[in-house]
Order: sequence, then structure tokens, then C-alpha cells
Amino acid sequence: MELEQILKKYYGYSDFRAGQEEIIRAILGGRDCLAVMPTGAGKSLCYQIPALVFGGTALVVSPLIALMRDQTAALVQNGIPAAYINSSLTYAQTEKALARAARGDYKIVCVAPERLCSPGFLDFARDADISMVAVDEAHCVSHWGQDFRPSYLQIIEFIAALPKRPPVSAFTATATEEVKRDIIKMLGLNAPVVKTTGFNRANLYFEVRRPRDKYSELTAYLRKNIGKSGIIYCSTRKTVDETAARLVADGFPAAPYHAGLSTEERSDAQDDFVFDRKNIIVATNAFGMGIDKSNVSFVIHYNAPKNMESYYQEAGRAGRDGAPAECVLFYSAGDMVTNRILIGRTDRDNPAPDASFKARDYARLAKMESYCKTTECLRRYILDYFGDGSPEACGNCGNCLAERKTVDITIEAQKILSCVYRINGRYGAATVAEVLRGAETKRLIAAGLDKIKSYGIMRGINPREIRDIIEFLTARGYLTATDDQYRLLRICQKSNEVLFDGEKVFMPLLREEPEARPAKPAATGAANTELFAALKKLRLKFANAQRAPAFTVFSDATLIDMMKRRPSNETEFLEVSGVGQIKLEKYGKAFLEVING
Repeated sequence: MELEQILKKYYGYSDFRAGQEEIIRAILGGRDCLAVMPTGAGKSLCYQIPALVFGGTALVVSPLIALMRDQTAALVQNGIPAAYINSSLTYAQTEKALARAARGDYKIVCVAPERLCSPGFLDFARDADISMVAVDEAHCVSHWGQDFRPSYLQIIEFIAALPKRPPVSAFTATATEEVKRDIIKMLGLNAPVVKTTGFNRANLYFEVRRPRDKYSELTAYLRKNIGKSGIIYCSTRKTVDETAARLVADGFPAAPYHAGLSTEERSDAQDDFVFDRKNIIVATNAFGMGIDKSNVSFVIHYNAPKNMESYYQEAGRAGRDGAPAECVLFYSAGDMVTNRILIGRTDRDNPAPDASFKARDYARLAKMESYCKTTECLRRYILDYFGDGSPEACGNCGNCLAERKTVDITIEAQKILSCVYRINGRYGAATVAEVLRGAETKRLIAAGLDKIKSYGIMRGINPREIRDIIEFLTARGYLTATDDQYRLLRICQKSNEVLFDGEKVFMPLLREEPEARPAKPAATGAANTELFAALKKLRLKFANAQRAPAFTVFSDATLIDMMKRRPSNETEFLEVSGVGQIKLEKYGKAFLEVING
């Protein structure tokens, strides 16, 4: 069977996305591969289709129990025999799954990295016909990645223990050049085909907001997006618990998720979200790596994360089905203080033998902070960060669409730069702002900062306005900040041009507070039609009967395409994106009856 026929039969698509076919053919040719593809770009197809073509059983190494469960459910829905092996199974269930795998009943077995070198799994793998090994979320093997997991270091040991080395492929959504090199080394990839498909997700809208009251901003946003599925990321467990509790008290269907909850509590929260029983989940970054839920309409970062890699991966969980989705970050200066404290702590999984790891993390945080403060195109900032340059502004992010006026802040800038000069680069932005507004704190007085000429020269100006100008000057290079926990401000050559050479400084300011921008529906009025509701109800009926997430039956994008096309027979139903022969046979008759009423 040709690759295009497999794609249509099992997945319901007529064309491959960028990079997919090249990676698939490389694996089928016996080559090792490293693929860097953004969330929603179809990484799983790149190893699932070779698994179908090869004889034997393909192994997929995956880091999360829920991810394995959802991927396996989706494979079974598509008519592909698959199983998973992880700590959620009992001993008897594991033995049964291994026995069936040994008989060749499965084309794909998803396995947790911790299980690879267990005696039972090794015995199975040594005797089985292992066609290939795919490593999902491969950045977890790198000390330089944002999600390093020691268990991933067992993968190379496992592969070496096999009697015959199969092709090995590695997949990740985010990887710098440094992380790519580390993945190749740590997994022992042999002269791999390396494919980076680009980081642009055209269906995602990016925005940074600086609300005075984050919770009020959040609830206002949620009320404008009632019924939509979304993730709210917080930086600490305490913030997760408090925010989730307040949302529930205010009538929103929300569930908390973080590592401090019991296994049962986390499982229930994720199930409620994935099975659409609750459409909002409030979580730390412990939630969601590789989550397959396709109809996430928005991702809100209640706090700024520690680096752009984490932000892009987490934000990328929105809009996996290709429908328009929003990624909104609520920024405050306190987020960065919290992040510096978190970086300063020693990670028990990565004790960092030298200061280079923390230096790296502080430098990454500085880039994240710059993203939060830039007035330039947000999409272009992201693409530039990952080396996937975009020469033009996107015209479809919060900054591109914001109405701004330009204000001459030369005098204010001179006062701030003079203050930084006089305190000799020994303090950060918060202290500089306090000196300028003449704060009468014991700390300032003890340090003698009330005696310098700059003390109080911006008294009467709103402290936030002073901080905003300091942040703007830093973002535009009029000030530099050290890449460490304290972010000390210092002047530079560009400072001198303002202080001594008469250079003017102009700052763009919002004309008014930005309002929530609703995502455009994929089809006019689609989400509000009776037909869409009827299709969702039918989908849920099938999903409940099979104890599977609704999106594994059909994604929202597929339902919307059904409404757009209004197929009247099986031939036309097959033309719907996401409908293949397998799903036509399973669901075609029932859905056609609803569509044609």
C-alpha cells in the first residue's frame, strides 16, 4: 500500500504536512532520524506510518502515562492495534500486554522509559521482532533541555541490549542547536537525518497582557470564551490551588493539576479535562507534555514561565486541530522574581555540577522577560529565538494589532540613566525605581542611596510608569542587565548617546488597555449551530461507549469540516478532513444521518 493510501485509510488525510513524508521515508530506509516539529505538526504520524509498513512491533518511548493512554486510544480508534506499558498497569495487566506483544498482536507498543530495562520488558524485547524505536519528547534526554529526565538516559542502554539494532528516531517540538547535538549524542543516533520543519503556528494568536488584577482579567477572559476548552498555567502549586478554587467558587468548570496532588487526584483532573467533563484545567508545568487533546482553544499563562522553550511548548498545546486558538500571557514583574528564586534552587534531578546550568537558565529567563516586554511582533520574536527568522511582522498578534501612540521620554530616560550611573551598576530595576521616586525605606537609607543626586527626581510619578520606562530602556539596549539572579542594571555606549550626545528616546504606549480578542471560528457561526451541537453529542455518545476521549473519535476541526461540506453519502463523507476508511466504517452511517437530518 502506498504511503498516501495509508495516510487516507487510517488517518483520513489526503496530503502530508511539511516534513512528514521525508522523515517517514528516511525511517523506512533504515536511517536514524531527529525531527524537530512544533506541537500540532503531526510528529506521531512520522513514526506510526513506518510502524504500519514494517513487519514486527514498533516501540514508542513516551514520558507520561496520560500521553501513552491517549495515543493508544487514538491508534485503536484508527484501526491500529496498540498497547501501552507503564506503572499504571497492574503486574497481571503488564504480563498480559507483554504476552500479546510477544505474539505480534500489536503494531505499536508505547512504553515508559523507566520500564525499558526492567527484566520482564528486556526479555520480551530481546525475543521480539522490534521494527523500530521512536523516542517522543526527545529533549528530555538532554541536560540542556528544559525537561531533563534521568530515566531517558536508559534508552541508549536498552537499544544496546537488543540483539539487532533497529532504526531509532527522536521527536521533539522545541530544541536549540545545543539540545539537538545532545539528543544525537545521548541517544547514540547514527548519522541521523535531521529535519526541522519550522516553528510557525499560523493558527495561534499570541498576546502579552499586564493586568493590574490578574484574576479579574482571567475571569473576564473566560466569560468571553464560555464553553471553550483551555489550560491556565501557573508557576507554583499554591497559585494553582488558589486560582482553581476561586474559579470553581465563581462557577467555572475548572480542575487543579500539579505534582503535589495524589496520583488519583491528578488522574481524575486530567480525565475530566480530556473527556470534556470540565473544560478548564489550572496547572503547573507538570501538566500537558505531549497532551493529545486537540480542541484546546486557549492557553493562558497566569505567570510567565522560566524560558521561551517552555512557553512555546506549553502555548503550543492550543489549536492542535488547526483551528484558530489564543495564547495569552499575563505578565508582572513579580513573575520574574519568582522565576529567579526557582532557578536559584538546586534541582534534585539535575544538581548541576557547575554554575553553567544556572547561568544558562538565567540567560534564558532574560530572553523570556524580553518577550514579555517587547513592543515588536511577538510571533517574529518567537521565530527569531528558535532560529527560524521571520522578516515581516505577522499582523496577527497582540503587539501587531495594538493601537499605540509614540511619546518622547528623553528627559525621563536621562534621569533613569543618570541614576544607574550614579549607583555604579550595583542594583536592579526595583531599587533604581525606589531611588528615583524618593522612597524612604530603611534599606535605601542604610545604603546611603538617599544622598545621591538622583534621589527623588521622579517623585510623584507612578511607580509602575517608572518601571515601564526602565524595562523599555533595557529592552531597547539603552541599559544592560546582568544574566543572573539579581539582574543588575548598567549603562552602556547607547546610554551615553542619550546622556551626552543629544539622542532622543521615543516610547510606544498603548492608547487603551487591550481587550480579549476572540478566536475566529473556522466556519461562519459553526460553533453556535444546532448541527455542531448534534455532532458533538453523537461523538460523545460513541466516546463514552468506548471509554475514550471524544477527540479520538473525531476532532472539532473534523466536525467543522463536516458542517462545511455537508456530505450526503459515504463517498463525500470520505472527503472530510480526518475521515479515513476505518472511521467511515465505524461511524459514517450515524454521522451522515445527523448531517442529513
